Amino acid sequence: MKYRNRVLGLLSLLIVITYLDRVCISVAGPRIQDSLHIGPVAWGWVSGIFTFAYAAFEIPSGILGDRIGPRRVLTRIVLWWSAFTSITGLATGYFSLLVTRLLFGVGEAGAFPNTSIVVARWFPAPERGRAFGIILAAAQMGGAISPLLVVPIQIRYGWRASFYLFGILGVVWAAIWYTWFRDSPREKRGVPQAELDESPTPVAHAHRSLPWAHALSSGNFWAVMITAFSYIYTYNFFQTWFHTYLVKARGFSEKDLLLSSLPFVLAACANLAGGLASHLLVPRIGLKWGRCALGALGLAVAAACTIAVMFTHSPTVALALLSLTYGAITLQQPIMFAVCLDIGGFYAGAMVGAMNMAAQLGGFLGSVVFGYLVARTGSYNVGFLPMAALLLLGTWLWFRIDPTVPLTPATAPIGLAASLTAQAD
Repeated sequence: MKYRNRVLGLLSLLIVITYLDRVCISVAGPRIQDSLHIGPVAWGWVSGIFTFAYAAFEIPSGILGDRIGPRRVLTRIVLWWSAFTSITGLATGYFSLLVTRLLFGVGEAGAFPNTSIVVARWFPAPERGRAFGIILAAAQMGGAISPLLVVPIQIRYGWRASFYLFGILGVVWAAIWYTWFRDSPREKRGVPQAELDESPTPVAHAHRSLPWAHALSSGNFWAVMITAFSYIYTYNFFQTWFHTYLVKARGFSEKDLLLSSLPFVLAACANLAGGLASHLLVPRIGLKWGRCALGALGLAVAAACTIAVMFTHSPTVALALLSLTYGAITLQQPIMFAVCLDIGGFYAGAMVGAMNMAAQLGGFLGSVVFGYLVARTGSYNVGFLPMAALLLLGTWLWFRIDPTVPLTPATAPIGLAASLTAQAD
């Protein structure tokens, strides 16, 4: 097995644990709200404050990874979030839970930017779409596993026990990662020369900061930022409000929440399908449309299903439509990460950090606005209106993104390489 595939295995395990921890609070949400007497608006802030802190530290954590390497940064991130996963179980009220989630978000920020740095340094351009498809599918498997573990644990031992248990998993991963992984294939003993020859070539300025003045003047950059904001506004619903919605709006029992694994299973398949589809389409229709057509298709289908949810009275049909919404969003998700590497080039951490910052700001706004809309109107359906509008905006913006155009001349080598190797992608 190639060393980079072993790296991919470790990254996938990391993302499983990330989403296991992240979705845990959504699954436990109905119990936590009842136990700590938290209403819709307050729960929106509990959900949103994590996302806000996560967004605020995405770029700094991505830049740090570009400078000192993802080995040390990911180790710190995982140890931090493991600690605050366990501390979540100690919350005694709204304020303590809010502070814990704030610090949780601060520490977890940078996981995806630094994962992207690893992909940029270990994987040749033709394999990156597929690598992101596998990594993001692993995220959804973490989300799918979470209800299957959390529901039985909290029924037997209470909601706090699941947080104590899940905190241990990250510590084990961090120990393995720091011991075995190295920041580039050339630093890892035992990597065959043939694999080194396939790996990206390191460059002298790879550890410098992204030229932000050039990036901020790029229409490509802003199209990526706003698209990410648009779809994560809805995507974050599944990590924050989804299980509460099923219980309080659709009448699901706690045991019925085992069915809430369905969107995450479908999303895992969609992540893999999106990465593979791009892998097959790029050599046939070019880098731009091999990426962007899939992006637009995914968000258009998601918008249609979101609108349909508001008109169904059947809990089962609502679950099926929401599953399709989430699956369609995740179909285009690996494409977004691949585009960030296409146009960001050597500055993978900073570019993905910026994209994920914009995305998480959308997630923060979505969490808080949903709570306010439910509290003010008494209807969970109203919360889907801004979701549908933003998904349609994201659909249009995918046609404004051009992965063949690098952000700056300094990023051209990798962006150009992606274009030149498109026939192999």
